[in-house]
Amino acid sequence: MPLTSKGFPLFLTFDLDAETMWTGRDPAYANRPILMSQGAYGWKVGTGRVLDLLDRYGIKATFFVPGIIIDQREWLMEEILKRGHELAHHSYSHTWILSLTPEQEREEMERAFQSIKRVSGRAPRGWRSPAAEISPITMPMLVEYGFDYSSNFFDDDSPYLHEVEGKQTKIVELPFRWVLDDAPFFQYSIVLPGRTMQAPSALLEAWIGEFDVLYAENRMMMVGMHPEMIGQPSRIKALEGLIEHALKHPNVWIGRCDEMVDDMRPCLEKARAEAKR
Repeated sequence: MPLTSKGFPLFLTFDLDAETMWTGRDPAYANRPILMSQGAYGWKVGTGRVLDLLDRYGIKATFFVPGIIIDQREWLMEEILKRGHELAHHSYSHTWILSLTPEQEREEMERAFQSIKRVSGRAPRGWRSPAAEISPITMPMLVEYGFDYSSNFFDDDSPYLHEVEGKQTKIVELPFRWVLDDAPFFQYSIVLPGRTMQAPSALLEAWIGEFDVLYAENRMMMVGMHPEMIGQPSRIKALEGLIEHALKHPNVWIGRCDEMVDDMRPCLEKARAEAKR
């Protein structure tokens, strides 16, 4: 049975971290202009290149954006929304959650929540953590704030419904893995871990291999990218290669997380009910 009414779900998501990829780790990096320029490429050049590619293929996607970037670059958020894409929650400052007190984590949640409401006119429906970490209060806060989906966990290749504090929730998890992220292939910086720079062909080979298996098994594919990386000239061609490969297959839905989650939730709820019988 297909997960969605339109077949195999392929999620193309973009974490527009920009300068917060550095300042979220150490605020003092804001005083290093060349480091900051690496992040600025994401909003100055990369996002526009990504948006144009998506337009060429008629694809709508989801952008996870820290609240501070929303506040600083409201004109860019308006462009993302105008082109039909979703804005989703990615903290306020991109500070790693495990370095925050519960009060600070709640402030990060609230400030970014309000930033998205202000520019989009609606509450965010999805949440992705900075640097793939959560605390004991994170999932209960997602319930409290009424989120519909999370894209954080690495424990499956298929979506599932979360249980939080022993209670069933409506929150759909859209699982993720590092091989489906562009950062392990391309994140090169003298102050960040990894310092890797692979050929775009390596990323495309990995992602096509992932797609072929996941498609054959009727699962889903969650791709996470950063405009400051995937938006560079040679790398945008790798993303286009994945899109073209996927579109050669029947019944593939490339779309916004919120819309695909709404479509797949009844199937997941039915499966959960049957599993408890």
